Amino acid sequence: MHLSLRAGLAAALCMLSCAVAASEPRSPREDVADTERAFARTMADRDFAAFGSFLADDAIFFGNGCEPLRGKAAVLAGWKAYFDEAVAPFSWQPTQVEVLASGTLAMSRGPVHDPDGKRIGGFSSVWRREAAGVWKIVFDQSLALARCPES
Repeated sequence: MHLSLRAGLAAALCMLSCAVAASEPRSPREDVADTERAFARTMADRDFAAFGSFLADDAIFFGNGCEPLRGKAAVLAGWKAYFDEAVAPFSWQPTQVEVLASGTLAMSRGPVHDPDGKRIGGFSSVWRREAAGVWKIVFDQSLALARCPES
């Protein structure tokens, strides 16, 4: 086979396989990981409104004081101060994501870092798939923020 014909066929096969791969649906695990990264980006971007868009109405957050923040309004009130400064006080990224076989509930977790990149703790989040396939956070615990005195 002529070299340029062989190269042309290889390029065509590559384009075909790339098109097939691009049309394959993403896994729920990838969707949740991307959602967690987008959620974390709201802190980096200092976008409080976008942060709120990821919260389920019945969300419960642990780690902002000793009592959990119950409901979207309470979470927003408790987290507002984290968005007041020009520089984010911490950042996070998922390192593990697991999704139930039903595809309706997921857990993500990973490290939390200070602005200098030093690890200061970890987080664990539970995500629920709602209408139209949108993932909303329902439970969140940041071990970096949980500093309650012993009872």
